Amino acid sequence: MTKTYNEINQKIKSGEVVVVTAEEMIKIVEEDGIKVAAEDIDVVTTGTFGPMCSSGAFLNFGHSDPPIKFEHLWLNDVKAYHGNAAVDCYIGCTRMSDVRRFEYGGGHVIEDLVSGKSIRLRGNSYTTDCYPLAEIDTEFTLDEINQAILLNPRNAYQRYVCAVNSSDRSLYTYMGKLLPHYGNAHYAGAGCLSPLSNDPDYETIGIGTKIFLGGGSGYIIGEGTQHSPTNQFGTLFVKGDLKQMNSEYLRGVSFEKYGTSLFVGLGIPIPILNEGLAKKTAISDSELLTDIVDYGIPRRDRPKLRQITYEELRNEYIELNGKKVKCSSMSSQYYARKIAETLKKWIQEGKFFLNQPAETLPTDTIFKPMKQILEIKFVKDLKRKAIICYDDCELKTIAKRIINHNMNHIVITDRENTLKGIVTSFDITKAIAEEKTDIKEIITKKVITTSDNDPIDVAARRMKQNYISALPVIDENKKVVGIITSEELI
Repeated sequence: MTKTYNEINQKIKSGEVVVVTAEEMIKIVEEDGIKVAAEDIDVVTTGTFGPMCSSGAFLNFGHSDPPIKFEHLWLNDVKAYHGNAAVDCYIGCTRMSDVRRFEYGGGHVIEDLVSGKSIRLRGNSYTTDCYPLAEIDTEFTLDEINQAILLNPRNAYQRYVCAVNSSDRSLYTYMGKLLPHYGNAHYAGAGCLSPLSNDPDYETIGIGTKIFLGGGSGYIIGEGTQHSPTNQFGTLFVKGDLKQMNSEYLRGVSFEKYGTSLFVGLGIPIPILNEGLAKKTAISDSELLTDIVDYGIPRRDRPKLRQITYEELRNEYIELNGKKVKCSSMSSQYYARKIAETLKKWIQEGKFFLNQPAETLPTDTIFKPMKQILEIKFVKDLKRKAIICYDDCELKTIAKRIINHNMNHIVITDRENTLKGIVTSFDITKAIAEEKTDIKEIITKKVITTSDNDPIDVAARRMKQNYISALPVIDENKKVVGIITSEELI
């Protein structure tokens, strides 16, 4: 041991503490070495600012007169959870407004609350003898309620994968809009500033560790859900008082056609107790690896295309299969740095002291997938052989195949079996009525497709959303390998 928590806190109290950010620590270790850095530096500060979809808040409103015991309640038309005491609720950041849906959700309610805005509260009850009020419609501000506790069961992800999309359509995900055919790449996380990257063995991060949270102070109360440190996917369970926080570090966000979330600012001070911690807090973006993962395959175990460093991710483009792919972050590096600098300043000014964890967090937890008792069927289980015509054939040929094969959909390809379009029995009927003779006049070239490994409910939803009754099944090279229709799904 080089130092103790008590010694570092005494230095904070006397104004003698030496604090640097994780980015600054990299240069210090590079120039002076680990031994000198361990002796000279007392605390390294970290920071991250990005979407934390497990975020939410417990609120207590106090009793109305006469009292009510909520059965259902809404905050700014966002449904909150009531399964607690009479006037307690939990609002989750991903719950969307009943009115504004994808534009506004629980994360925005939390941001509005810490901004000092008035929040509309509507609630109803089945009534009891001690809670006779059936309905209430009122407004409140943060100062007017008793408790407002930010409680995030999964926060401060150790790292994120880099998401890309190999499919032929845009995907709307929690990693943002992913363009088809590897049109872009999205990642998240603060890299060398990320708290759990600077103490991956949880020497100083545990139950009771005091942290920067949402612009105020908070605490770690355990490992987060889906905590999987053996795969470098550690997470934290954190809490803090919303009344201490501000909206600069709590931002409601909407993801197009996916849903809502909350950007949360979090920073952890790492005390340099020994040389090992000095070495770990000097980790650079070039040493931090993650995987490029294909979200175009709708499976839990999506294909990992290759590993990549956070240093490469910081570039405007990354290389994938010989192609330059536009790359951008879902997190804010600017705010990650600002959080680390703010925490550094708080410690230097004697406003923030360190807590030794009451208990360390597990380091051997393995993430388990959901147990499923019913078999999920995939497109490959139900597809049939596609009836094909080439893109230079006559309409009469297509019509004969529709009759001979009792099939409403004829897939159009070139001579190499690459998908070019689709023609239906309705298209043929319309062509005869309008006296058209060229396939180019009736073919649908923009075809909605599926792949062998799509679950059948995904295929069904795709048909419903696009008002169609069949999907050609193609492989990664756009070669036709079959077709699935509404008849198979039924």
